Amino acid sequence: MEVLEVMLENNKGYKDIDEYIARFPEDIKEKLMRIRKTVRHAAPEAIEKISYQMPTFYLEGNLVHFAAFKSHIGFYPTPSGITSFEDELTPYKRSKGSIIFTLSEPIPYNLIEKIVKFRVKENLEKARTKKRKK
Repeated sequence: MEVLEVMLENNKGYKDIDEYIARFPEDIKEKLMRIRKTVRHAAPEAIEKISYQMPTFYLEGNLVHFAAFKSHIGFYPTPSGITSFEDELTPYKRSKGSIIFTLSEPIPYNLIEKIVKFRVKENLEKARTKKRKK
């Protein structure tokens, strides 16, 4: 089954990340599970959920989202998670809030871990700042 067909098959949404990943072919499942494990390792306190129909990790706000598509995996660490790692991200296509990892190339799991750790610090600092203002 094509990845796009898998995505279109479920227009009602996913109840959790396990269900999301389970619908993909084995080679894509492996990459998604490893991204999940990488994020979990970098952000053990984060809550897993589905947001915008994508696997999402949440800690005092959204940390990162990721999703599989026909020829790539999109990783969404917010604009700050991209601008802070511009030099390391030069090999990858990206936009203001997303990074594209093609399925035919190795996924940079170490870089994903660094970005997630950055996002954890950023979200926790924002939360502390908000609490101080109250």
